[in-house]
Amino acid sequence: MFDHYQDVMDVYDVAEALCIGKNRVYELLGNGSLKGFRIGRVWKIPRAAVEEYILTQSRLK
Repeated sequence: MFDHYQDVMDVYDVAEALCIGKNRVYELLGNGSLKGFRIGRVWKIPRAAVEEYILTQSRLK
């Protein structure tokens, strides 16, 4: 689905992939809807976590 992205994405990559703003990505990370981890002040999000988020959201509708 997101093969042209790296295995570990940053907030800007996720925002681009999901067509949302970076603040919304931070919100999703903060409330646990999107799984990621921090290295210092920088969030890193596995591509698999983005795909899982999309599948989870599509099941809710």
